[in-house]
Order: sequence, then structure tokens, then C-alpha cells
Amino acid sequence: MSREIKAVLVLGFGTMGTGIAQVAASVGYEVKVFDLTPQIIEQGIEKIRKNLSRGLSKGTINDDEISQIINRIKGHVNLEQAIKNIDFVIEAVSEEITIKIDLFSKLNELLPEDVVIASNTSIISVSLLGEGSKRADRFIGMHFFNPPPLMNLIELTTSNQTSEETLEIAITVAKKIGKETIILKDSPGFIVNRFLVPMLNEAIFLLQEGIATVETIDKGARLGLLHKVGPFQVMDLIGLDTYLFMAERLYEAFQDSKYRVPQLLRQMVAAGKLGRKNGEGFYSYK
Repeated sequence: MSREIKAVLVLGFGTMGTGIAQVAASVGYEVKVFDLTPQIIEQGIEKIRKNLSRGLSKGTINDDEISQIINRIKGHVNLEQAIKNIDFVIEAVSEEITIKIDLFSKLNELLPEDVVIASNTSIISVSLLGEGSKRADRFIGMHFFNPPPLMNLIELTTSNQTSEETLEIAITVAKKIGKETIILKDSPGFIVNRFLVPMLNEAIFLLQEGIATVETIDKGARLGLLHKVGPFQVMDLIGLDTYLFMAERLYEAFQDSKYRVPQLLRQMVAAGKLGRKNGEGFYSYK
């Protein structure tokens, strides 16, 4: 019989980690978050408070509810303290395989054997990460989409060693936090990014070749494809550096020209135009 999930540990308190912690705490989970410095923890808590406060004017939340959610989130810079009394782990650190596997190796020594580790990776092989965790049967990919409080999808990716019980636990957690799931076998880029990257790359090539402007291409996607936002708006939200990394990894994995990276994207990242995160990308946010 699997353990009841009451307390969740979120590893990494950046853009994705804060969003994941927010949705987990909002449905009643006790949430611990781990990152390297108190400053990162403080900034993450403040970001969550700001996100929740947007609902005040809409009447979807009140001050007491915001306080209750914030009080369920506890920050730690010591991993041994962070893992105490944890029932489920969601990893959301940077997309560097050595960093992830080193962290999973430490977790494997500290956590009870029945605790599931889920990785929010959007691109790295779940099979490879599961092997590195030394608990491949209790390891699963749990890819949230940015921003987690607004995006309703989670990709659940299993390796050949992921147990059925592990999958069921992950589905249960996803349902409790109000997300829909799609379940797939391990493959580079999973489902959504496999078809998203060629589309976004092609939008950049259209711009790079002078065929149309950013605004025109985005309008074409919104009105012609019924997309809520255009491809350049999507990339600015993801972060152009993050998107570049993702596209490069897919090209390396498949060696397929449909994943080739436009030079314009490399130039923009080199120039420090990273999207919403720093105020300048394909659009200006200053």
C-alpha cells in the first residue's frame, strides 16, 4: 500500500519551482522547498504572494486564504532538513543532467525507499535520470508547463522501470492540484516539445528571412490556428535562453534538420534579449 501524500518537497525555487509550490500549497499540501540561498527562498515566497494577490481584485481569493497558502510553504537551504516527513518529491532545478543526478543520488540516501521522485525536466531522458536516482521504479517525469498556476497540463513520462504504483501516485497528485495529464513513454522532448520546437523555429526563420514581422506572424497563429498567443509570445514567456537550450538538445538527440536552431535566436540570446524575464525579447516589456 502506497503512502498517503500529505507533504511535498519542491527542489529548486525558480520560475517553475515557485509555480509548482504555489499550486501544491493552494490545494492543501504542506510544501517544503529547497534551494541554495535564503535570498532565493525569500524571492520565491514574495513571487507567490504577488501571484496570489492578483486574485484579490477578481474576488477569487481573500487575504486569509493567501496567508494560509503562504504558511503551508516552508523554505530550506539544508537538504537533510528539507526531506524530513516528505511523501513526494518534485525536482525543478536547472536542466543540467549532472546537477540533477547528483541531487537524486543524495536524495536516494536520505529518503525512505517508498518515496517517489518526480522530475519536471522538459527535455532530459527520464530513463537516464531514473537510473541516476538509484530508485528507477520510484522515479517518473512530471513535466509542468509554464506558468504552472495557469497551465492545466502535466506530461507524465515513464521509463521501462517506472512501476504502475509510481504512475498512479503521480496521477493522484496531479489530479489533486487540478491538472490534466497525458501519459507517455520516455522520448527526448516528450510530446509537446517535439511538435512545438519545429513550429517555433519556423516562426523565427520567417522573421529571419524577412517574410513577415513578429506581430504579423503572431497574429497569423492566433487567428489562423486558434492559438491563444503567438509563437514569439510563447518564446518570450519561456525565456529565449531556455528555449535555445531546449531546441539544441532536441537537435542533438535526433540529428534532424527540423530541430535546427535559427541563427537569429542565437544572436538574440548572445545580446542578452531573453524575453519577459529581463524585459526584452521579441517584444519589449519595459
